[in-house]
Amino acid sequence: MAIFAALGLAAAARAQDLTLTGVMTRADHEHYREVPFQVPGGTTRITVEFAYTGKDQHSVIDLGVRDPVRFRGWSGGNKQSFTISDAEATPSYLPGPIPAGTWKLVLGVPNLRAGVEAHYTAKVHFDRGTSFAGFSATPIKATPGWYRGDLHMHTAHSDGSCASHRGQRVPCPVFRTLETAHAHGLDFISVTDHNDTAQNEALREFAPYFDDLLLIPGRELTTFWGHANIWGPSAPMDFQLGSPRAPTLAAIQDQVEKAGGLISINHPGQPSGEACMGCGWTAKDTDFSRIQAVEAVNGGALRLPGGAESAISGIPFWEARLNAGFRVTAVGGSDNHDAGIDQATHTGIGFPTTVVHASELSQPAILAGIRAGHVFVDITGSRDKLLEVSATSGGRVGEMGDAIAAPAGAVVRVSIHVAHAAGGSLSLAGNGPKPKLADAALAGDDETRSFEVTGDGQRHWLRIDVRGPDGKLWLLGNPIYFNAQP
Repeated sequence: MAIFAALGLAAAARAQDLTLTGVMTRADHEHYREVPFQVPGGTTRITVEFAYTGKDQHSVIDLGVRDPVRFRGWSGGNKQSFTISDAEATPSYLPGPIPAGTWKLVLGVPNLRAGVEAHYTAKVHFDRGTSFAGFSATPIKATPGWYRGDLHMHTAHSDGSCASHRGQRVPCPVFRTLETAHAHGLDFISVTDHNDTAQNEALREFAPYFDDLLLIPGRELTTFWGHANIWGPSAPMDFQLGSPRAPTLAAIQDQVEKAGGLISINHPGQPSGEACMGCGWTAKDTDFSRIQAVEAVNGGALRLPGGAESAISGIPFWEARLNAGFRVTAVGGSDNHDAGIDQATHTGIGFPTTVVHASELSQPAILAGIRAGHVFVDITGSRDKLLEVSATSGGRVGEMGDAIAAPAGAVVRVSIHVAHAAGGSLSLAGNGPKPKLADAALAGDDETRSFEVTGDGQRHWLRIDVRGPDGKLWLLGNPIYFNAQP
């Protein structure tokens, strides 16, 4: 029961809108009672928390609900709460538009003994916006740390396919992707089917079972001029860029920002044309100050010579934005379409892995970590490689993604901690002074390095990467920014 109660939004974090109370007696035995309540206009999500007394006397009150038009679901006695929204709902309830007007809780009483009273309380909460805190009411882990995930994957709800039990190629169900991600040791994933949110209903169903894997709603905005992931919102959004529904990218960004979501440009280095319609980013008038992330490493690139820095790498596109003064976070995504992992080529779910430094393992915290740039990309898809970078100047300490002041002549000390990358070496990238590392080799399993740079008062970015013995990228860091705007 407690697991299903967690499927609703946390009551402590939200205002309680309505409380319905009543009492059932023997006269209600084997009868139904419909309890009306009013849903205000503009409501996008309803959460009901239900409780009653008399269970010690074997009293039973079953639960369901009707909207003004149709029956919306029945959970009987197996859930203490339910949520219904336009995009997804608690299992046994139907998602869809939330019409204003008179709704009715449907209460069935299969058993109530003579002389016993069962007092019920139904707390009803109404959400009136498009923001969504996630499928888990409480953090999966409540401690700060580095959390590993895959932010780009597809299922049967778009073009994901896999082998059936009889070996036939079929649309791949969501649970296969979740199973593989869990087996790979990931902490979070986002299923990003093309222009679609239907997968969210499956994710809500599976969230209680995969209770150590954070499931973040997502969709891949697929346009004729580029693809982008949207993470966070669960409600449908317009994707028809260039049409009256979404005449400009700014109109889409307005919707995402209103819902508290993030936008990440996908595989911008891929060509566009008949081979891959709209895959490269060519959207006109893109305001990169409103783009939070770029998929610098896409799983497709790892299959080509050069790996993360192959001919279709997104790193040059990302660095061009950095050079233009935009603080955009580099992330990775497998772009997996078959719920699999190819260990021979190190491709599939979790290759690459996006590693986020977050205050806890929850949807708000992971998205905040990405927005802040507290991220590195593990191209090797390992379970434990670690890259921590900090810079100190004038008493201020910043980590990857942060900005620090570096006036002309100021000394900035950069500290690096790398774990589980023995045999690799450090490399520096940026558009400012880059001193040569005295000792770039990583001989041990846990290594620290530091160096100093002198500020010139200008805006710069500096990034630390880790490369393997063959020179290929193992870990892609995000920059620390000098003298950047907040």
